[in-house]
Amino acid sequence: MNKIRKGDSVIVIAGKDKGKRGTVLAVRADNRILVEGVNTVKKHVKPNPVKGDVGGIQVKEMPIQISNIGLYNAATQRADRVGFKILEDGRKVRIFKSTNEVVDI
Repeated sequence: MNKIRKGDSVIVIAGKDKGKRGTVLAVRADNRILVEGVNTVKKHVKPNPVKGDVGGIQVKEMPIQISNIGLYNAATQRADRVGFKILEDGRKVRIFKSTNEVVDI
């Protein structure tokens, strides 16, 4: 079970985009994640008339190291560490370490 999953609200805790918040779009196997609106780069693209692509400058998100982000805790308005807990019904859920609130619903 991963500590950060697709669809989670995260905040950047290190790097050039420190303090930015976004939603996880994808989690890759090499400990990198794609976050909406974070780590954007400009890519110059040539036109390709066969595919119908128009050339120009595209702005896109690049993956960021998973160690440079933290799960956003809305109660404390800050990044928080994540732990695991097994409930009475046998489900394994994620919790915030600072408040012991359940992240998964």
